[in-house]
Amino acid sequence: QDKDTKMTEFWLISAPGEKTCQQTWEKLHAATTKNNNLSTNSKFNIPDLKVGTLDVLVGLSDELAKLDAFVEGVVKKVAQYMADVLEDSKDKVQENLLANGGKVLTMIYLSFEIEKSFRNCSSSLDAVPFLFIFKGVNQIDNDLKARASAYNNLKGNLQNLERKNAGSLLTRSLADIVKKEDFVLDSEYLVTLLVIVPKLNYNDWVKQYETLAEMVVPRSSNVLFEDQDSYLCNVTLFRKAVDDFKHKAREFKFMVRDFQYNEEEMKADKEEMNRLSTDKKKQFGPLVRWLKVNFSEAFIAWIHVKALRVFVESVLRYGLPVNFQAMLLQPNKKTMKKLREVLYDLYKHLDSSAAAIIDATMDIPGLNLSQQEYYPYVYYKIDCNLLEFK
Repeated sequence: QDKDTKMTEFWLISAPGEKTCQQTWEKLHAATTKNNNLSTNSKFNIPDLKVGTLDVLVGLSDELAKLDAFVEGVVKKVAQYMADVLEDSKDKVQENLLANGGKVLTMIYLSFEIEKSFRNCSSSLDAVPFLFIFKGVNQIDNDLKARASAYNNLKGNLQNLERKNAGSLLTRSLADIVKKEDFVLDSEYLVTLLVIVPKLNYNDWVKQYETLAEMVVPRSSNVLFEDQDSYLCNVTLFRKAVDDFKHKAREFKFMVRDFQYNEEEMKADKEEMNRLSTDKKKQFGPLVRWLKVNFSEAFIAWIHVKALRVFVESVLRYGLPVNFQAMLLQPNKKTMKKLREVLYDLYKHLDSSAAAIIDATMDIPGLNLSQQEYYPYVYYKIDCNLLEFK
């Protein structure tokens, strides 16, 4: 598909059946394709559901609006978390956001076996399909919270450790840098200190460290490590001269690091880092798989809600017996305004007051349209831009 002309936005609309629903479809298709291809269209077949009273339908219309917003929110959350988990591979997000194993955008064209799944839960428009959808999506939402919390925790702990291993020589962990032989250990009188020496002052250090305090062991300093700005040096001296040495060193911008050589602690730090890193790798695959499966589930549930909304709205608008054709349009970006005009011309006769309110947002009692532009035909937007991650 040409990315520049195709929108990742779909319009799900319905219009009353003319002599037949097929005729309604052909009329729309002709009008939108003869005018330099305003949209790509397909039929969107919704099964005949048993209709209750008008009051029930008005109530359902409100409930469905809430359900639609909730399910869309969960679809977004799962998609966004997939992008978070894939970290540096954001370009891989799209290929992991599939519904029923198909790309979302081609997916919407399929009728999603909507018929079959509604038949499984109930073919009457009572609370069953809602409960069925809400329970499933609510479960995904709760599971996502739990999984995300556990994984983020792990990731956070690992990042903290990595930060500890990557900061400046003044703060970073030295477990991977220093070795046992760099220190005089277990001596009653002698102690080895670690000093951060700015590279610019290194010559001063070489000249002066032996005289910064009394009782510094001559030639006991070596460079153990360097980063961009500094050297890490060791120096051995008598314990009782330590305070003196630290004080004098500071005057020359030599920073003595507070460090006790402890093999056990350093080993524990390394092991913790390895454990967290291994845990994160172990959890990554199953988490991505879970997100894939549940994105698909949530997305399909969302399209089911849209189908139910179109059905209820169409019966409320066009009356009984049930006779309407639902159609899915993917507008071309550059001709959206023109597409609106063509649809308006096709369907303005459906609504005597449509002429007055074509551009107004309007609240109709009982119909939850305050959040939604009003048109003479039933219209719902399926916005897949929410699944685009840069």
